[in-house]
Parts: sequence; structure tokens; C-alpha cells
Amino acid sequence: MLLYGVLKVTTKRQKECAGAVLQDVHARVCALLRQYSPDVLAIESVFTALNMRTALQLAEVRGVILLAAAQHGVAVSSYAPREVKASVAGHGHADKRQMQTMVRALLSLSETPEPSDAADALAVALCHLQTEQARQRFGLPDSNASSKPRALRAAAGSSGLRNEIRPSGATRGVLPRILSTR
Repeated sequence: MLLYGVLKVTTKRQKECAGAVLQDVHARVCALLRQYSPDVLAIESVFTALNMRTALQLAEVRGVILLAAAQHGVAVSSYAPREVKASVAGHGHADKRQMQTMVRALLSLSETPEPSDAADALAVALCHLQTEQARQRFGLPDSNASSKPRALRAAAGSSGLRNEIRPSGATRGVLPRILSTR
């Protein structure tokens, strides 16, 4: 694991304009994609929230993250919250504290990942790794990837973008580089 954390946007910045937060999310995700050149971006799917406003805000942020991945030619895999919880904690109804504890144990971290959103993002990455390892082990088709821009560009021979993306470094026996978001 290279890095984990959360993006905190100040209240002042949130009030500047309607899209300020989305702009900041896009800029940060693009910077991470350039810096770490992940092979895949694992993201949590939008869930039905009790609060419709919260669900809409999450959908907007998710859309911006998907846009950044597409702009940088990074494949995206999406996982339902219960699927992530089942993969990491063993059951789909794990609470925040259980997820933090399991992420800490699975990654052999010296401290519990804080805030819980950071642990959730790490859990999504762990879920993707487990899913991908099982898929490769049993020769299953890749039914979860929502986009394969690198593969499409490779087939076409050109990205149409100013900056070419380096070919993927993932090979048999080597874990892929993953950027996970929540």
C-alpha cells in the first residue's frame, strides 16, 4: 500500500460555486492517476441512502471520478457496499468499526485507518484484489469492469489524447496497481 486518505474540502470552498467540490475531487483524482498510474480504479457503487440529497451528491462525485478515470485511460471496477463488506469482513452487514478493524488486520497496519471513509476506500481495493485473484485463479470472465479504455486504445493504436498512457505493468504473479475511491 502506497497511500490512503480522504479529501477534505473547506466550507469556504464549498460555498464558492456549485461545482467547486466536484472540481477539487476531479483535480485530486487526476493528480493521483498521473502520480501512481494505476491499472484499475475500484469504486463503490451508489447505494440507496436514506437521504436522497446524500445519494445524489455521492452520484455526482462518482460521476466525476469515472470521468477522471476515462480521461486517463484507467479501467474501472465497481462494487456494491454489501459486496465489499462481505469480501472484507465476511458478512454484508458489517459496521464501520468492524470494517476499520478488518482493513487494519488484512493490511497489517500499525494504526486503524481514520477516518472511516479512508478504511472504506481501502476495503474497496481489497475487495477488488480478492475478486481479481479469484477470477484469475478460476479463469472467470471479467464481468465487473465497467470500462476498458486502455484495451480499446491499444486495439485502435492511438488514444486521441495528448498524453499516451504507459502500457499496463500487471502480469501474472504481480499485483495490479489500484486506485480505490469511496
